[in-house]
Amino acid sequence: MPTTLPSTVHELVERYTAAEAAQDAATLADLATEDLRLVGPLGFVLDREAWLRRFADGLSYAELAIDDVDVREHGDQAVAIATQTQSASYQGHTMAGRFRVTFVAGREDAGWRLRSAHLSGPLPGTAP
Repeated sequence: MPTTLPSTVHELVERYTAAEAAQDAATLADLATEDLRLVGPLGFVLDREAWLRRFADGLSYAELAIDDVDVREHGDQAVAIATQTQSASYQGHTMAGRFRVTFVAGREDAGWRLRSAHLSGPLPGTAP
């Protein structure tokens, strides 16, 4: 686990974005719960192990930004909806565009951790 977990959901999203852009699976592992699930933009579901293996399997980012983060806290749970803009590739396939992303986070004694994420298909006006 990291020395300190993020103290706010906004900080969790910022640290997630930096680690994702840097392809830093170790930091992402620290930020995520053991039972994390991610739904990708084409509807596939990744468990934590597969999610952390994406970089070794060929995912790389040329650019990644997460903006317009709107957080709703409900006690020790929170939902953050944001816009993800990326230029990426996976095993030779281009994955560029703007997506809506939803993060589900949980507060633990030490701070906030990512429990789940869901990316939409590309937003209108962006490449598929």
